Amino acid sequence: MLSFRLFFIGLLISAVIGAGAYVMKLQRDNIILKENAVKLESAISEQKQVIENQKKDFAEILEANKKINELVNNLKKDLDDLDKRFNKKERDIGKLAIERTKVIERIINKGSENAKRCIEIASGSPLTEEEKNATKKSEINPECPSIANPKYIPY
Repeated sequence: MLSFRLFFIGLLISAVIGAGAYVMKLQRDNIILKENAVKLESAISEQKQVIENQKKDFAEILEANKKINELVNNLKKDLDDLDKRFNKKERDIGKLAIERTKVIERIINKGSENAKRCIEIASGSPLTEEEKNATKKSEINPECPSIANPKYIPY
């Protein structure tokens, strides 16, 4: 009977020690899990910030793309207008240049200056006050009125 008691007491002590070791392991695991939860929460907040920045960047890209498309469409329209002016039926620039040299030279030089200014504006050069305020046909840059003269409305 004494041996049975000793066996039972040994079993009970082993169970208490085992339970204590198990509880201590659970506490260590709980601490690790709490640290991991904090890290995950900070990673989630960082990812949310990254997503917000990406959304903002995407909206800015869409806006810039819209502006570029608008500029390209305006330039295409101006190019079509120029094409119509230079490709009229029975117009021979070479023949006109021989017959009226000074007039054609002046027209071509003025057109070249206007086209050069159009390229400067399309490349990002700011508009002058005269270009911003031009409303009459005699005041505008006829090579690219849509980008050079924003207040001009063609008739």
